[in-house]
Amino acid sequence: MSSSVTAYSDIPRSEDFLGHPKGVFVCFFTEMWERFSFYGMKALLLLYLLKHHGFDDDAGYDLIGAYGGLVYAVPVIGGLLADRWLGMRKAVVLGGILLCLGHLGMAVEGDQARMVNGVMVRDAGALQVFYGSLALIIMGVGFLKPNISTIVGKLYAEDDPRRDSGFTLFYAGINVGGLFAGLICAFLGETYGWRYGFGAAGVGMLAGLAMFLWGQKYLHGHAEPRDPGALRARVAGISREWWIYLGSFAGVAVVWQLIQTTRAVHWSMHVVAALFFAWFLWYVIARCTREQRQQMMALLVSILGVLVFFTLYEQTYGSWLTFTDRLMTKDMFPSLVSDASGTLPWSIWLMAGSPILIVMALRASDAGQRGFARALVALWVVAMAVACFRDVVLVPQTAGSLTFLGSFFVVLLSPIFAWLWPWLEKRGANPSKPLKSAIGLLFAALSFLPLLAAAQTVGPNAMASVWWLVLAYFLLEVGEMCLSPIGLSAVTQLSVAKVVGLMMGGFWLATAYSEVLAASFGKLASIEIPEGGAIDVVDAAGRYAHLFQLMLWIGIGSAVVFLVITPLLKRWMHGVK
Repeated sequence: MSSSVTAYSDIPRSEDFLGHPKGVFVCFFTEMWERFSFYGMKALLLLYLLKHHGFDDDAGYDLIGAYGGLVYAVPVIGGLLADRWLGMRKAVVLGGILLCLGHLGMAVEGDQARMVNGVMVRDAGALQVFYGSLALIIMGVGFLKPNISTIVGKLYAEDDPRRDSGFTLFYAGINVGGLFAGLICAFLGETYGWRYGFGAAGVGMLAGLAMFLWGQKYLHGHAEPRDPGALRARVAGISREWWIYLGSFAGVAVVWQLIQTTRAVHWSMHVVAALFFAWFLWYVIARCTREQRQQMMALLVSILGVLVFFTLYEQTYGSWLTFTDRLMTKDMFPSLVSDASGTLPWSIWLMAGSPILIVMALRASDAGQRGFARALVALWVVAMAVACFRDVVLVPQTAGSLTFLGSFFVVLLSPIFAWLWPWLEKRGANPSKPLKSAIGLLFAALSFLPLLAAAQTVGPNAMASVWWLVLAYFLLEVGEMCLSPIGLSAVTQLSVAKVVGLMMGGFWLATAYSEVLAASFGKLASIEIPEGGAIDVVDAAGRYAHLFQLMLWIGIGSAVVFLVITPLLKRWMHGVK
């Protein structure tokens, strides 16, 4: 470990801010901006492919499935490289630079696709820039995502009672970024032009990178390489550090080509899944004791539950998005909405001002002006509430901007569930991990009921009410709150210590696989758009209803299976809660 690292006991509590190390707030705002850029781009991606580049639904779903799969698979590599050699600071900076380049590249629209003599003509050059930008984003997330959260963990001692609440605070940053991503990026992209939405995502990532670099002094060296000598060591005349950088850009080139052949990505996911299962079976049979074998089996079942949940969840950026765009009203309070022309979300000014406010707050805290520092944070929270209210109620919504509902309900429900689980624990009624999985899967399934009802209200002159979507998101996020304690904590608690890294990789690969599955299911509701642009709304509603009903039964079936095997899984867990 680098000699510049400050021991936990040597970090004075006077350096704390609102009861936590100041480095946590640096990570909070870095991750907030990274998730803002990521989810802002994701809210626009499918609509951009369909409306600007003239993809049909099948091709659009295939591409977002391949993109989502790679986005969750590559962090396995980025995390291993950072842990072994690069260190988290350098990994986050590398990831941030790649993300900035990728998001800004997405702002290059090129000419809109058009039909000529029955053939779709696309801007080939702009499409290559687009694919290259996706590759940069995939590799950037691979280096940034797994490492920024690791830094948070290193700012606390293992036995620090503030540790869990620190991660809760960090998780809030993710969802604040996701909330405003839809309200800003998606709104700008769909209202003023795709380049403005993607450009806003790029500017957001620049702000996050700047915040991380500025706040290094608050991380006390815990993000530095574990063995600087090994990082400087030369291999074939070049330092290992530069080999990693060169390898990351070579990876961008590989992904650039791979993302254009989505079938190859999907098949590679199938192969990886088969290889993982083969290794897992060999390991539990040949290398585990009876207790270890049962705990590993319980872990595998938990990971499969997470896979099913996110297969349902990721419909939000696929079939839910296109259904909303084509067959739903958008405004929750239409009588209060102003004309879209000349309207800008207040959230833009809030997000632009947030780095200034947090820097001022941390500096005021450094100077001992704690009251002023707290007042600045309170001002930011109030401004966030006002901007969110105004941009939801008074500003016209789009299909993409309504993706804010997911993060909105997480922010709303998190304090409730943070209170609920300890309250149930004190009364001996806190559900076990398997039971929480069953409850989470059930609510994810039930989220498709409102959309099924919405599809049945669509007619030749009638669109479904957006309130069906609001209810669907509410039920889905209740499910996420139940299932969110399961995944990563189960890996660390149930895995054999020697293979915890491999099992963590298996968890992220399962999440990646869920993206591919979600896209494959989404294609069941693919709509063929005629050249004139008008669709048969009744036929389209029927296709969506079929998909939503299938998702409903898959979720209910999975929930029932988990409910039935809960007693068995609890025995296999051997006391792990």
